[in-house]
Amino acid sequence: MSPITSHILDTSLGKPAVGVAVQIEIKNAAEWSTLGTGKTNDDGRVTDLLEGETLQTGSYRLTFATAEYFAAQNVEGFYPQVQIEFEIKDSEQHYHVPLLLNPFGYSTYRGS
Repeated sequence: MSPITSHILDTSLGKPAVGVAVQIEIKNAAEWSTLGTGKTNDDGRVTDLLEGETLQTGSYRLTFATAEYFAAQNVEGFYPQVQIEFEIKDSEQHYHVPLLLNPFGYSTYRGS
C-alpha cells in the first residue's frame, strides 16, 4: 500500500465518491512534480498513489478532479478541483488524507 492514501465521501449522497481522478505531487524548491495518479475505487479509496515509493519529508499536494466527478452525475458543482497541501515531517509514518465532499463545499483532516 502507498504511504499516502486518501478516500472521498460524497456527503450529499452519504456514499463513497467512485471514480474520482487523484494526483499527488511533491514540491521541489518552487516547483511541483507529479509523483503519481489514480482513481478512487468502489469504496471511494485510492491506495496506490505512491505504491513502491519511499516517502520523503517535505511538502505534498493532492489534487482531486471534482468537476468530472460531478459532471458524470449531472450535478453542478462549485469547485472544479480540490487541492490539499500538507507537510510530511516523519517519513516513517503512514499518512491518510480523507476528503468530505459535496457540490458546494468540502472538508479534510488527517486520518489514520
